[in-house]
Amino acid sequence: MAQGLDGIIAAETILSHTDPTRGMVWVRGRDIPSLVASHGFEGTVALLWEGFAGTGLTRDSVTATFGQARVAAFSTVSDWLPNAAGRPLFEGMRQALAAQSDAADAAALVGAISVIVPALLRVKAGAPVLEPDPTLTTAADLLRMLHGVASAPAKVDALDTYFTVMAESGLSASAFTARVVASTRASLASAVLAAWCAFTGPLHGGAPGPTLDLVDAAEAADDLEAWLEAKLRTGERLMGFGHRVFSGNDPRAAAMRQALQAMGPEVGRLAFASRLEAAVAAAIARVKPGRALPPNVEIMAALLLDAVGIPRDAFTLVFAVGRCAGWLAHAMEQQKTGRMIRPTSRYVGPEAPA
Repeated sequence: MAQGLDGIIAAETILSHTDPTRGMVWVRGRDIPSLVASHGFEGTVALLWEGFAGTGLTRDSVTATFGQARVAAFSTVSDWLPNAAGRPLFEGMRQALAAQSDAADAAALVGAISVIVPALLRVKAGAPVLEPDPTLTTAADLLRMLHGVASAPAKVDALDTYFTVMAESGLSASAFTARVVASTRASLASAVLAAWCAFTGPLHGGAPGPTLDLVDAAEAADDLEAWLEAKLRTGERLMGFGHRVFSGNDPRAAAMRQALQAMGPEVGRLAFASRLEAAVAAAIARVKPGRALPPNVEIMAALLLDAVGIPRDAFTLVFAVGRCAGWLAHAMEQQKTGRMIRPTSRYVGPEAPA
């Protein structure tokens, strides 16, 4: 039996395709570079949701719909913020998502999560919660609601790139969770809440923060090579290295690297990230010949989120803003099948008495 269901086909989808041998991801036929260049986050959502949340969706129409959804979500902030504020961020997000109406459609849920995240962070910082601006994109408005001022265009573009390339990633643990819940004819709100719960684990959406911790520790090491060797010899996991799908180039990381480079001198850590990647490759060759531990998307993701001013403990929450669009696409696609997901298990426990 495949551990972790590796290689098991659990759904047919038109949403995305990943080819690790070619190092590319396609979202409904468009590759990652073209999504970043021509679609942006809202345009990518229009592709993902076409035929599920309407027809004839465009980047402009989704931008306008999301803007109004944020306004509507903000009007209900008093329904969930008192319970969510003051809790650890992951719990606060869970509380806020649980307060969303079962009647909420896909756009309403993206609007809600786009308001929830900056609201929780503003309260945590002791600052007043800010109303959304419906004329802005999701990335621009989230940064404005978080920081209280409009962000530089390069930072907005960087976060939009992040949302674009991370919106959909196939049948990940959280997307599969969303499909399972949606398959029972539960609400989209229930599917998003369940996906968030799956997302919070350190092996999934919880990875970017610890990855930045590793980069910090590596940068502070007196002898980087010796530091890495010691970690590898003790079997310690190197956050930001290794991937269940990609064994080499990840086009999402390449897109984020370009967005970081466009931000100029604020991202000097890119040079150290390249040095760290080379040092890990050399260390793994010495310690475990024949093995590979390529960098995954999380290093660029962590550096990007840090560069646009997202607090480290909120990386997963911001990640969920973009990925929520993919969760909803999977949930809506699964609903269309009308089939409940019900796999079987193989019993390996004690034999029943004769």
